[in-house]
Amino acid sequence: MVSFMADVIGIRDDMYIGKGHAYQKTFMDAVTQGYKDGILEQKPTLVNLQCDVDHPTQCLADMEEIIHYFGGVENLKGKKLAMTWAYSPSYGKPLSVPQGVIGLMTRFGMDVVLAHPEGYDVFPECEEIARKNAKKSGGSFTKVNSMAEAFKDADIVYPKSWAPFAAMEKRTDLYGKGDFDGIDALEKELLAQNAQHKDWTCSEELMKTTRDGKALYLHCLPADITGVSCEAGEVDASVFERYIDPLYKEASYKPYVIAAMIFLAKCRNPQETLKKIAERNKPRLFQ
Repeated sequence: MVSFMADVIGIRDDMYIGKGHAYQKTFMDAVTQGYKDGILEQKPTLVNLQCDVDHPTQCLADMEEIIHYFGGVENLKGKKLAMTWAYSPSYGKPLSVPQGVIGLMTRFGMDVVLAHPEGYDVFPECEEIARKNAKKSGGSFTKVNSMAEAFKDADIVYPKSWAPFAAMEKRTDLYGKGDFDGIDALEKELLAQNAQHKDWTCSEELMKTTRDGKALYLHCLPADITGVSCEAGEVDASVFERYIDPLYKEASYKPYVIAAMIFLAKCRNPQETLKKIAERNKPRLFQ
């Protein structure tokens, strides 16, 4: 998906493993060349709204909520974050959120745990980035195959369904070949595979095992809510309902994240630009 707004381009291409991020780079190379050749009056700013590798606007919004919740960046070191797979009655959910989360949160000295059933691996390259970030920041990055182990004493939990890396690669190949019968067969296979792990859900019982039973629950939304949007899903309805306010705050940060990305791309000296805006002291358009 490509959307245009003046001199800003937003691209989302999250479902085609090995293709999405590569497409974004190819697209911007072409746009940049068009600017150099004088075809475009100015070089547009690219905002990655989500690709097969990362979901930067979502993950930065997640981090903003974490920072506010714990009272500052300085309070994040040593906090345990459980990025866990969770059961969904649908298939093919992108890997970009868990990959983005483990890559970003490990930069802040947090103890990040990636949990999923066997076979639901994410990109190996993203795991390597998480390991390097954790080593540099003084945090840690570990992998487990137990949701209960990940939740134990966690300060933050992020139960989110995603499709197996290998299956998404196969799906991309099938779409490339136009093999829709193969895609239908893959969907049935993956739904059956998901159904083997219905116990991977963010339940009240699991939440009680987190730090003081009060871990911050995060989700990129929409969540598969047991008894509400589906018969069985990623999270108990009572858990989701209890965290409605933090979830809405988490989501509300995304427009500001996108605006900040555009601002940083457009201003050579963002600090000085913000200072001049503040010194003008003009009233805001909307109060």
